[in-house]
Amino acid sequence: MRRPFLLSLGALAFALGCASSSPSSLPPLTDRTGEAPRSSSSALQSSGRGTGQPLSFQVKHYPDNTPYDLKSDRGQVVLLDVWATWCEPCKDALPMYAQLQKEYGKRGFKAYALNVDEDVRAIPTFLEEAKVEVPILLDANALVSERLLKVRLMPTTFLIDRKGVIRHVHEGFAEEFLQQFQTEIEQLLAEPAS
Repeated sequence: MRRPFLLSLGALAFALGCASSSPSSLPPLTDRTGEAPRSSSSALQSSGRGTGQPLSFQVKHYPDNTPYDLKSDRGQVVLLDVWATWCEPCKDALPMYAQLQKEYGKRGFKAYALNVDEDVRAIPTFLEEAKVEVPILLDANALVSERLLKVRLMPTTFLIDRKGVIRHVHEGFAEEFLQQFQTEIEQLLAEPAS
């Protein structure tokens, strides 16, 4: 029964996102698989996220609802992937981040998956099917994703430097991003923390 629910939720979210025409409304969180993935500086510049200011937000860990504050990871390079259970490309992207965590974790790298689903009951099935092994964070009502990060596509991945500044953004997902992620992570890990 969950599968039809997930599909209808994704279809509803896509329809609502496409129907949004008010320029003052929040950007839709949609899985726009017809669009080519955009990577790094072009996505960062066009979204208005390139402020150079340290990013700060608090959310909850899944499933125990313990608090998480991004500031607690200052000094680390952080990959933050914004995803939803109805996002098909997320199933391919999220397991890749566990590999990056294993490869770079000892050097000061952390990966997190920030979920925007309204109903957390869909998360366990998705995690099991997709074999997700990175820590899951919950973005209640997508407040962080929409208002702070200005997410427009699912998934959107942010690479955050040791000072807490967003340095790279990847909208959508393509397997060729892996090499680019590795290059960007290596560069960020080489930078001093202060």
